[in-house]
Amino acid sequence: QVFPLLSQLGANGVLIEYEDMFPFKGELEILRCPYAYSEEDIERIQQLAEQHKLEVVPLVQTFGHVEFILKHEKYQHLREVERFPNSFNPHVPDTLALLKSVLSQVIEKHRRSSWIHIGADEVFHLGEGMDSKNWMSHNKGDVGTVYLKHIKEVLGFLTAQYWGLRVLMWDDMLRKISPLPCPGGMWVSGKGEEPEAPSCCCPRRALTAVPAESGIAKHVSPVVWFYAPDFEAEQIGKVTCQAPGGGGGIPPEPPAASWGRYDHYSVLCELLPVSIPSLAICLQTLVNGGFTEEAKRKVLDVLGLESVQLEQSTCEGRGAFPGVEIYHMVEQVNGHLKESILKALEEESAIKGWFSPYHRKHQFGNPRNMESFGSKVLKLHEDWESFVRDLRAQLERIYFPDTVEEWMEENVNPYLDQLRDLVRDYR
Repeated sequence: QVFPLLSQLGANGVLIEYEDMFPFKGELEILRCPYAYSEEDIERIQQLAEQHKLEVVPLVQTFGHVEFILKHEKYQHLREVERFPNSFNPHVPDTLALLKSVLSQVIEKHRRSSWIHIGADEVFHLGEGMDSKNWMSHNKGDVGTVYLKHIKEVLGFLTAQYWGLRVLMWDDMLRKISPLPCPGGMWVSGKGEEPEAPSCCCPRRALTAVPAESGIAKHVSPVVWFYAPDFEAEQIGKVTCQAPGGGGGIPPEPPAASWGRYDHYSVLCELLPVSIPSLAICLQTLVNGGFTEEAKRKVLDVLGLESVQLEQSTCEGRGAFPGVEIYHMVEQVNGHLKESILKALEEESAIKGWFSPYHRKHQFGNPRNMESFGSKVLKLHEDWESFVRDLRAQLERIYFPDTVEEWMEENVNPYLDQLRDLVRDYR
């Protein structure tokens, strides 16, 4: 359902970061989560993509964001810093050996793809491990040279083993390597969870800042990794032809970069059905060079909506896109669940005065006062329980049980549980 929609809205490719959803086998089987795709699923994904003229680009993280690997005891010895599962130690030979296995298994199952993305963004704590410190002191190097040395080894494997396969990588770490002034005069801070030095967002800098002797410019295209409302798309156009080496262009991060999570340990990001209108608007804005009337008309037509209000982030109309039922139900949760429950619990004077936590703990109260709020609270409880049953049923049609449970724990239970507890004590 999603691929035809993406194609209709102007997408021509899908970047997939599988992480533990890939059907790793042999020694790597430990990396698979219980709900990982089967090999048949991976094949089906590619067939459907091809049918709808979408190129699948697999993304395999090769430096940072490898918590799904380094959380396992089997691979803990490959961490840059022993306490943190974020990033690989590039000085241990086993790191490259493992990456070769991971890359090989993913590439073997994507023979139609002419691109692979090696990630390499947000390599937290690089240079902080003892091996890195020793290497930098013996080789008069810095974190930048450690980074480039590892990337060069990964690229060396890919170019030797898979002739003609084109490689992409995020450019955020590249932009931090050299203290050269930014040609575009634009500076921003990264989106990482920890404080970072300002980094230039000008794509020209990504590879021109990299020392020529590293040799990586010939083998990889940097992809602009940047989040800000004032990004100048024209900047990319001006510098694409100037990108050094054979990388061939500097594509931006997909306008609909839709993270399932910001990293392996973070909570879920927005559910896909809820973000489809945003995705549609981004794609059509890119296709039309702005959110023109034509772009707006196309979005409304394809999604079956009556209107969109960008400033309010709202859509009007029933909609006719995959998961639209979930879209509307999540709107109800976001707009009314917390508000209606807190209003009932905090503004009802009979609850505050005659059914306080102390009354409930010691199980006493005046029936006269309790009856004054009872029917209202019971009705509210019954209505939300019924609604949540329907929502859960819709989510279970699309998501695995662990995802449904997590979304409910994050978005519904913190408020509904308060109401459930009150009703239990009232009864």
